[in-house]
Amino acid sequence: MKTSRTLWIALVAFALVGFASFMFPAFIIRPFAHQSPRGLWWAMAVRQRSPIISPLCAIICLILMAVLWPRVDKWRKGLLCFLMILIAAAAVMSRLNYFEWMFHPIDSPQFEAESASKLDGQEMILAVHYGADARAYPISQMAYHHILNDVVGGVPIAVTY
Repeated sequence: MKTSRTLWIALVAFALVGFASFMFPAFIIRPFAHQSPRGLWWAMAVRQRSPIISPLCAIICLILMAVLWPRVDKWRKGLLCFLMILIAAAAVMSRLNYFEWMFHPIDSPQFEAESASKLDGQEMILAVHYGADARAYPISQMAYHHILNDVVGGVPIAVTY
């Protein structure tokens, strides 16, 4: 009985560590949310190690589940399956660049004349002027997308914020 309890505690601990190694960076690094330098440092440190941590935790969880499986009833087997799905999803997601989904670049920007713009006069912009061509990129849009590919004065540029 005590062995089963220890196995369950170890299983939940490894599942939480594996899931957190994926979720912590995703929670800290997100659009329109305050991010402290220290929080970003920790999020990036975890993000860099997550492709190793989460699959390792998934393997350990799989071994612990194999040991627990014959000892538990149907309800707890369902809980084991749920934990395995959770940790397997975290192991897969930690190997993907899910930040590209949140901060996807704008490849085909559309512009309108200053007179037709609905921007507030106080809204901050990024401005580019090259030759006779000029562009203004609202910070409110750049804060979400972070990257915008454009051509100004015949020159391809990448605008970033």
